[in-house]
Amino acid sequence: MKKLTKRKKANTLFSTRFFRVPSPLGISGLIVFILIVLLALAAPWIAPHSPYASDATQRLIPPFWLEGGSLEHILGTDNIGRDVLSRLVYGSRISLLVGFLSVLIAGCIGLILGLVSGYFGGSWFDQLTMRFVDAMLAIPTLLLVLVAVIVLEPSLWTLILVIGLTSWVQYTRLVRSETLSLKEREFIQSSKTQGASHFHIIRTHIFPNVLSSFTVVATIGIASAIMTESSLSFLGLGVQPPDITWGGMLNDGRNYIATSWWIATFPGLAITITILAITFLGDWLRDFLDPRLYQGDDTK
Repeated sequence: MKKLTKRKKANTLFSTRFFRVPSPLGISGLIVFILIVLLALAAPWIAPHSPYASDATQRLIPPFWLEGGSLEHILGTDNIGRDVLSRLVYGSRISLLVGFLSVLIAGCIGLILGLVSGYFGGSWFDQLTMRFVDAMLAIPTLLLVLVAVIVLEPSLWTLILVIGLTSWVQYTRLVRSETLSLKEREFIQSSKTQGASHFHIIRTHIFPNVLSSFTVVATIGIASAIMTESSLSFLGLGVQPPDITWGGMLNDGRNYIATSWWIATFPGLAITITILAITFLGDWLRDFLDPRLYQGDDTK
């Protein structure tokens, strides 16, 4: 009975928090991001044509609302007759995959190092970790990714691994800072005096308290990873053909900007809308997960 009461109270608190954060942009970002994810998952059923099929007789057809356009190719075709809409839908899969998996890799590394380094602040492990973090921060991330991709063979999984292994620093610094502050709190000291192990304290008390800040940074990290992937693919150093990416589509259309603007414009808009949606979502999550906004909710 007590468990049911606690669960009901938690659900009520969650609903109260959800509706008390007045952020139309944040909710809009959440909706748009969900739609993009659903679009990527349903790409084989939504795409009107094969994204790889080319037809020399259908090349450079404009969008349907322009003169010479056709409803068969709603957003037109590219320089070798491939349907732009179909490629746009399939391109979302690569962008989201790179964003999620690279952040998963970077987040796991940063979370573990940050928790251990912060909890044992001042130890040799903490000193070694932070010196390595300082060294990583001295090198521009994009430059580091560029060098790594050039040295290794460019591919989807290489790109995911490289972005993940070069962007964990921000998570480590954040989690370490939060952990250093939390470990001096009374409830942590109380657990220590009761004989709780270090692992138990980190898992039970510290990890849940740093998770909100970590989630916000990870959300923004997805947008950053998508931007990095698009930049590298545009330069020809990212995901290689025949895999479809928005950055690769930009690269395909850069020589046709003056005559066939739709080839590069629509993937550029897709990147912009996705980045904005994730950024707005991250800002909203920051407010939604901030416990200081709901200090009185638990007592009601």
